[in-house]
Amino acid sequence: MSHLFTESRIDNLTLKNRFVRSATWENMATEDGHMTDKLYAIYEELALGEIGLIVTGYANIVEEEKPNAGMMGMYNDSFIPEYQKLTNLVHDNDSKIVMQLAYGGTKTTYNVGERVIFAPSDVPEIGTKTQGTAMTKSDIDYIVAAFAKATLRAKQSGFDGVEIHAAHTYLINQFLSPYYNRRDDEYGGSLENRMRFLLEIYRECRDLVGSEFPILVKLTATEFFEGGLTFEETRKVCKKLEEVA
Repeated sequence: MSHLFTESRIDNLTLKNRFVRSATWENMATEDGHMTDKLYAIYEELALGEIGLIVTGYANIVEEEKPNAGMMGMYNDSFIPEYQKLTNLVHDNDSKIVMQLAYGGTKTTYNVGERVIFAPSDVPEIGTKTQGTAMTKSDIDYIVAAFAKATLRAKQSGFDGVEIHAAHTYLINQFLSPYYNRRDDEYGGSLENRMRFLLEIYRECRDLVGSEFPILVKLTATEFFEGGLTFEETRKVCKKLEEVA
């Protein structure tokens, strides 16, 4: 167990130990995603608790979409000053912090019917039954750019990296999944095509923040149902991400 307390690295990011707080939706942000005293207190407590790396709850990348109420936002520059306060607070207690960025899509029951919800194809999410709108190429470009701009804001806010949420039937995961992705264009069909959306997001993020800023990707290993994403396919996605990183 002693190795858990030893220094570790994620690429060029040095962590004081091997303890990671994974992303958790706290439901404590304001309605438009801004920080509150309760949120600051939670992250200060985590940093004081000697966590090597803190991953925030997910933050929405476009103002008009979020999978849950009370989640953090990163869809415009107004968030930067308050996140600078957050990252300074964590760094002052010798921890590192990464912001998780997400587009929820049909894995939501929040304000359904009141907003456009993007999806790779017209296939409702199995659990929520929420129906999405199949994305055009223009829609895809819009979300790719939104992830990249949010990543740049995270860097400007002092975060030590970002984590792209590509799991749990959120939008990127649905593009990877043969069950949810029934497209017949360059974003559907083969695994190479299905991972194109994720790779475009990664590359555009990387172009904006440079080669030294850590970009993590959260993936679903397997969807555990017939016709869904398999573990073997996820291994290939991981290898491809390693190749382009």
